[in-house]
Parts: sequence; structure tokens; C-alpha cells
Amino acid sequence: MGKERLCAAIETLREQFLTLDWTYHDFSVGSQSEKMYRWPGPAEEEILVLVHKSGGRQELFHRHDFFYFNYTYQGQYDSLSYKYDNRITIHEGELYAGQPFAGHALCVHDDQETTIIGVLIQREAFFRAFLPMLSANSKLFHFLLDPSTDQFSDEYIHFKIEDDCNIRALLEMMVVEYANKQEDTQAVLKPMVLSFLMQVARQYTAANKEIAPERLSDKIVHYMGRYSDTVTLKDIAKRFSYHPNYISTLLRREIGKSFSEILLEQRMERAVILLRGTNLPIEEIALMLGYSNSSNFYKAFREYFNMSPREYIAAQK
Repeated sequence: MGKERLCAAIETLREQFLTLDWTYHDFSVGSQSEKMYRWPGPAEEEILVLVHKSGGRQELFHRHDFFYFNYTYQGQYDSLSYKYDNRITIHEGELYAGQPFAGHALCVHDDQETTIIGVLIQREAFFRAFLPMLSANSKLFHFLLDPSTDQFSDEYIHFKIEDDCNIRALLEMMVVEYANKQEDTQAVLKPMVLSFLMQVARQYTAANKEIAPERLSDKIVHYMGRYSDTVTLKDIAKRFSYHPNYISTLLRREIGKSFSEILLEQRMERAVILLRGTNLPIEEIALMLGYSNSSNFYKAFREYFNMSPREYIAAQK
């Protein structure tokens, strides 16, 4: 990619940033009123790529109604979360991302020129186009959806991007594409954003390593959780080099549940998160969970919860 073209694109989006709608909207949270950023770009666009250059700025504490992934391209800045009780510094080469309704306030020091490349994604577009590809990472999956079920949380992702990954290059490609919009730019951006998010998921996993389970049964359950939409007993047997009958006996003995019972529990856990946290049609949720049709999902859900998915949704309102 030509350096001059990239620099021109960064400057174009920096100027465009000033034309976006950054109006603070009042939003009720219980008895209190807080500030909210609504989608700042064109309503017909599902993905917004922005460049924010600042030599000193202090925002009000606010929340968003969209997903945002901010990469510090140059410089550094502070972010204040939970009503200014938690202050962190985001350095050059680090990612700072938040879910809808997570709150923070950005603060750039007066003597520090900072450039932030941001990727903003509308909620429903994220749920439909990108979330299914990220669902294998259970921890990240919960992070991305929990604020929708526990509204107005103050969680965020913050970690260093390793130099050998492609995140910076992908962001630069998106900047150039978005700065030189064409009719198919949103369609071109989608695979780029998916690659970006998959890299983020990989980096997030590396930055939040959990202690690996020691028991074979725990390793199997962990593997099932990563691939709950497609995993079969034959897959497990091949992956761990044991006979399917041995896997079944082991799970029953050490976990106290059969393979099918564990898989159903994992799928229903995700079903509840998706039903509570998104407006996706039940048919789409069924496919995301690995059911070949919605009828099979309805039957499994009713047997597990003693109510239909629609009854469950109504009970949450």
C-alpha cells in the first residue's frame, strides 16, 4: 500500500470525523440520566471507519449504542470508566474496545498528539454478520453479549497488539477503502472487518490465557464449548484419540453427564444469552447454535426450560 495514499486517507477520515454526529443524548438509567452516543454515521451504513486525531481533549462520561474497536495508531490517551473511578492508559499499538452501553470518557493530554483508528459496528449487523464467527471463543462471546443482558456494565477490552499479527495492516486497508468510498464499500469492508475481529479474538485469547484443564474430561468439555455448534462424539474421539464409547463412559463417570447432556447445556446457555441480548430471529439463533432447523431447536429448548423460546423472551420483559 502506498504511503502517500494511506496518509491522504487518514487525513480524509480525520476531517470527516469532525462532521459526524457526536451529540450527547440524555438516556435514563433508573432514576439517573446519563449521556449516550448514538450511531454517528449514516444510518444505511453498518460499518464506520474513523480516524480521530487529538492534541488534547476531555470527554464527558458517556455510553454508546454500538460496538467500537479503537486502535491507538500514534501516541497514547487515558480512558476513564465507571464514573471516573477507573483510569487506564492506552498506549500506541494497543486496542481498546467496548460493547454497547459500556461507559467511558476519553482523555488526551494537551502535549500529546494522538491518532486513533476506530471501527464502529451497528449492533444488529454485528450480531448477524460477525458474532457467529466469534462464538467459538466462549470468553469473548460472553464479553460481547453480557452488557446486553446486564445493561450498563463498564467492561472493556484492552490489550497490546502483537507486532507480528495483521491487525494494523487490516486497519490501514479499511481506512483507505472507507476514505475512497464506492457503492460496494460496505460489502468490501465486511470480510476485512471479519478478519480483523478474528485476529482480535486470537489476540484476546492470548492476552487472557486461562489455566489449561488437566483432566481429560475437562479438556473434552472445554473443546465442546469452543465448537458446540458443530461438535460430535466422533469429532471428540478423533481429536483425543479415544474410542467414542470410552469418551462417553469417562464423561458420565467424571462429569456426571452424558455427551448429549453436556452439549445441550452448552447450547442452551448460549441460546439464553442470544435471546436476551439480541433481536435476532429464533430461526437464525437455531442455526448459530448448530440446529439444522428451528423445529429441532424449539423442541430442545422446551424440553430443557419447560417453555418455548418465545415464552422465555416474554418472561424476561
